[in-house]
Amino acid sequence: MRKIKNVSTYVILSIVSLISVFPLYWMISAATNNSTDILGGRLIFGTNLMNNLTNLLEQQNVGRAFGNSLMFSTILSVLSLVVCSIAGYGFEIYHDRAKDRLMGILLLAMMVPFAATLIPLFKMFTDLNLQSTWIAYVLPTISTPFLIMLFRQSARSFPKDIIEAARIDGLSEIRIFATIFVPTMKSTYAAAMTVTFMNAWNNYLWPKVIMMSEKSQTMPMLVTNLSVGYSIDYGVLMLGVLICSLPTGILFLVLQKSFANGIVGAVKG
Repeated sequence: MRKIKNVSTYVILSIVSLISVFPLYWMISAATNNSTDILGGRLIFGTNLMNNLTNLLEQQNVGRAFGNSLMFSTILSVLSLVVCSIAGYGFEIYHDRAKDRLMGILLLAMMVPFAATLIPLFKMFTDLNLQSTWIAYVLPTISTPFLIMLFRQSARSFPKDIIEAARIDGLSEIRIFATIFVPTMKSTYAAAMTVTFMNAWNNYLWPKVIMMSEKSQTMPMLVTNLSVGYSIDYGVLMLGVLICSLPTGILFLVLQKSFANGIVGAVKG
């Protein structure tokens, strides 16, 4: 009876896994076919990959859009890790009731949709003449309640005795944070890096509004451009989607173990 139960469990898990992987497989296979084959429901790999790539490079400046996305996402991720880790560390290590109330307000801010703040943000950055700059891309999301909460939860598991001993030895608060806390929380930083980079890379609404120059186009904006018009080349479109998906997929595969450890450590904290 137990053997039958194990077999049925593996069968169900295999089916669910195949269903989960199928969209990824279909995206990759569609990138090698033309529009006729894709609309006809062809699910096997074709021979149209190079033709799709040539058409994509002729229609869009992929290199510039990819470089913009990589640069903006990297800057945003690094600055977010610095700002949010310092904030989360401060909320926990210098803990008091006032900071608990402030953290509650930050968590409530998560319920406000970004679209509700879109117009004020746009007016603010246009008044400062910062449109189509990396500053406008980064500043609205440089600090998020989720990341602050993640680092705060991780700081709860950090031994307070080490901090007291470091203070007695004469280390400044900045050195304690930089040389003791940061190296200890590598998995949390990896988890935060994964989440932040993926969100920044896939961000579409704000860059579409504030990045007015064609030279500041990002990959999500490029993919959207491929899906408009009277005649859509689905092979080129799926190749663009595949290229756009590669960096986040590679990053997650590289950091998946640290990502899991960082999330688990924050939950336990």
